[in-house]
Amino acid sequence: MTALTLNPRDIDFLLYELLKVEELTERPPFADHSRETFAAAIETARKIAEERFLPLYRETDLHEPRIVEGRVEMIPSVKEALDAAAEAGFIAAHKPFEQGGMQLPWTVAQAALAHFKAANIGIFAYHFLTIAAANMIDAFGNEAQKARYLEALLAGRFYGTMALTEPQAGSSLADIRTSAEPTEAGHYLLKGSKIFISCGAHELSENIVHLVLARIKGAPPGVKGISLFIVPRYRMEGDGRAGNDITLTGLIHKMGYRGTTSTMLQFGEKGDCRGELLGEPHMGLSYMFRMMNEARIGVGLGAACLGYVGYLNALDYARNRPQGRKPDAKDPSRPPIAIIEHADVKRMLLAQKAYVEGALALCFYAARLIDEQRSAPEVEARRKAGLLLELLTPIVKAWPSDYGAEANSLAIQVLGGYGYTRDYPVEQHYRDNRLNAIHEGTNGIQAIDLLGRKVAMADGEALTLFAQEITRSAEAAKAQVGLGGYADDLTRALGAIRETTDALLAARQRGAIELSLANASLYLDALGHLTVAWLWLRQALVAREGEASARPEDADFYRGKLQACRYFFRFELPKIEQHCRILSALDGTTMEMQDAWF
Repeated sequence: MTALTLNPRDIDFLLYELLKVEELTERPPFADHSRETFAAAIETARKIAEERFLPLYRETDLHEPRIVEGRVEMIPSVKEALDAAAEAGFIAAHKPFEQGGMQLPWTVAQAALAHFKAANIGIFAYHFLTIAAANMIDAFGNEAQKARYLEALLAGRFYGTMALTEPQAGSSLADIRTSAEPTEAGHYLLKGSKIFISCGAHELSENIVHLVLARIKGAPPGVKGISLFIVPRYRMEGDGRAGNDITLTGLIHKMGYRGTTSTMLQFGEKGDCRGELLGEPHMGLSYMFRMMNEARIGVGLGAACLGYVGYLNALDYARNRPQGRKPDAKDPSRPPIAIIEHADVKRMLLAQKAYVEGALALCFYAARLIDEQRSAPEVEARRKAGLLLELLTPIVKAWPSDYGAEANSLAIQVLGGYGYTRDYPVEQHYRDNRLNAIHEGTNGIQAIDLLGRKVAMADGEALTLFAQEITRSAEAAKAQVGLGGYADDLTRALGAIRETTDALLAARQRGAIELSLANASLYLDALGHLTVAWLWLRQALVAREGEASARPEDADFYRGKLQACRYFFRFELPKIEQHCRILSALDGTTMEMQDAWF
């Protein structure tokens, strides 16, 4: 195996056998497409990722961006790689033909972009944030703003960011202080500091379009007074461009994503930072949540891809590294065996396979829900897809972030001493992936969002819809030889989650809000495990059907799916019971701990 990004056979399995994306070509938005055009787009992305992004993976880690005379300097080949992906149309892959896009379903677009994330997530971040910024302006901008920014963003001439976090506020956006003062000329003057702004300064594009959260003078306090502004690095005036009073005050050097500039920015230091209001006043946070939710799903996909490529590296190493003998082989003159023959190495590889293929299925399923929400013929089907997506978004962000990183940790262990060196990429995969638990809201915030808001929204309809999906899969599994036991286990786990959810919501209604949320992270983990177990059962159903008529070279692929499902149900699903026991008891151990006792 020379190029290690993602397994093409698994991508095909998830897209065409599990999620039936080819059926989307029967809908008007995608009628010009076919499986062949989908495959061509994905193959093009794979080729660019493996030829242009992957060779820079170690180099961008060792040679971080730096400030030289007030500007960011980085390896020139980063721009060449990004330009190649932009010129191939991947920033606009999901956009309509009339906007210069490929008009791909979101699921297929994400499958293509996944290869860039697997190859070099640190430099793909520039495109990732640009796609999100373009989507925001397309959704909420006026016609003049779209004309000014959209085409340039989608073509990769401009790049985008989102500027939320401030030094004193962190994740608490209610406490941001950046101000926006209206002028008679129609624009606003912004003033304030932002920190941890990914891709906030560089020389990779003609311009950088910052989407900035700020308060208009006299706005209500808290989140209700936050507005969103388009603030370009350069103001486009006539045929030229002028600086927009945005100062780069420093770069932040993180443990991973070292190809991504993480910046500290000062807006309006000289009193002349001009911004345009995006949408309506005081609606900024609700608008930004659209971008953040999209980004959260993207973070989950990136985490799954990093876990996946680490797994492939560990698998390749284990197949080719001879060391030791079986426990019952007493003759030292016999040749060593490949370490993949050792049971504990198989355990670690099987855990990685279960985590990363489950996480990738989760992310692609969320993307499929987006396609359903946007293109299903029936209004009710769109509404239900939207509810399911809202419920699962915190899980899609957090579960791959946790278990993708765990897969990377296991990959290091498979390589043994070499895994901890820079001779192999698995240690970098871990460092890069460890950041995803904090990107776009910490996993603790995702847990509170899930338990505090999502499971109760629409009178609990989203969770009810999800339970119905699980029940349908369980019923189908009962009819398949060897899968009925999994169906029973999944049904019991669903029942435990439903009972636990009822107990926690009842506690909240009694006024025990803090106590009901004290162990929200356990709830997120439990519901995440239930979700991934369900997706593994769905994969097993498809694999069982495929195995029956598979060609010899395909039979092992399906058997691997069945074995990974078995692993997840035997080793991972039982964790839900312990989590639910603590949650249902409204255990206050963590909440009741006092500062002075540490």
